Amino acid sequence: MTENMKWIREPKSSCISDERIEIVTEPHTDLWQRTYYHFRNDNAPVLQMETDEKYFSFIVKTDFADSHRRFDQCGIVMYLDSENWLKASVEYENEEFQHLGSVVTNHGYSDWATTAIPANVKTMWYRFSRREEDYCIECSYDGVNFSQMRVCHMWEGKDTIRFGIYACSPEESSFRAVFTDMKHTECAWKAHDGQQPDEK
Repeated sequence: MTENMKWIREPKSSCISDERIEIVTEPHTDLWQRTYYHFRNDNAPVLQMETDEKYFSFIVKTDFADSHRRFDQCGIVMYLDSENWLKASVEYENEEFQHLGSVVTNHGYSDWATTAIPANVKTMWYRFSRREEDYCIECSYDGVNFSQMRVCHMWEGKDTIRFGIYACSPEESSFRAVFTDMKHTECAWKAHDGQQPDEK
């Protein structure tokens, strides 16, 4: 799978094999657009593959045992351009807790949805699924049982997209992020079986 992945902003230090990817983050790297903080940061390293497949899932395990400074993070990403992307990660906060969360950025404005998890969690699996221009992000502690983090619509995510992994350190920090167990599978996010859509 890694042979089909290409860098956006390649980091100074990384190691890629068929089974494992390591990224060493650099200080003051991040992905964020405008909302609340009123600043923009668009310099995190991103490693992605391209597809026009409308229904699929992508799974990866992240290891962030080396994270140690506020906002150190690594996870999954779909980076279309600087103003249209989504990401999910665990962000270090302190020795007691960290933030498991996701950011969706449409047309230049980011949101941030999080929940606190214990600081002793050092690995997390993610599953990113596409159903046309709608997307689902899930997480798992064991790679078997996944829980929904969010469902979202990407205004610029209708056609060919790029998706993969990222890591960054927004503050004065650097850590080694490790990615393993990557899989590109049929869509695990099944069609909604509840209320039927309104007739047009």
